[in-house]
Amino acid sequence: MKDINILETVILSDNWYTLKKVCYEITGPDGAVVRQEREAYDRGNGATILLYNRENKTVILTRQFRMPTYINGNETGMLIECCAGLLDEDNPEECIRRETMEETGYNVTDVRKVFEAYMSPGSVTEILYFFVAAYSQDQQVHAGGGLAEEQENIEVLELPFTQAMDMIRTGEIKDGKTIMLLQYAAINNLCG
Repeated sequence: MKDINILETVILSDNWYTLKKVCYEITGPDGAVVRQEREAYDRGNGATILLYNRENKTVILTRQFRMPTYINGNETGMLIECCAGLLDEDNPEECIRRETMEETGYNVTDVRKVFEAYMSPGSVTEILYFFVAAYSQDQQVHAGGGLAEEQENIEVLELPFTQAMDMIRTGEIKDGKTIMLLQYAAINNLCG
C-alpha cells in the first residue's frame, strides 16, 4: 500500500476523547486507487508498567471498573491489569512514573522500557509504551488507589507471580497489556 490521500476528516465526537471519520484514497500494490472511509478514536498515547519483586516472586497489579468491559459482558466490569495511564503532556517514562505513584503508591526508581505496541490498530490511534520495574516494600510511600479528581477507585493487588500467570489461564486476567507484560516477565525470568 502506498500513496494515501486524506480527502476529508469529520469529528463525530469530541466529548471524552476524539472520534473522527476519515475519508481517504489509497493506492494499492496494483496501482488501483480505492476510496475508503474509517472511524478512528484518538485518545492519546499511553504507558503501562509491570512492577515485580524477584526476591518475593510477586507482582503489583490493579483492579478497577472498566465500563467498556461491562457493556461487553464482563458481569462486574472489574478488570485486573497493570498500572497504566495516558501520556498527556509527559514523555512515556515520566508518565509511567507518575501513574505508578498515583495508582499503586510506589515510587519506583529503575524504570525500563521493554517495547511499544498498537493495541487496537483497526480503530484506535493509541500506541502504548511498555515498562517494567523492580519494586520493594520500602518504595511504597502511600496506599495508592488513584486520584479522586479523576474519579479513580483503584484497588492495589500484590500477587504471587505464579498466581498472576494462572489468572491468565483461568480468565481472571483478560487485559491484553497485562497479559503481554506478565508473559514478558515469564520469558525474561523477572520473578525468579
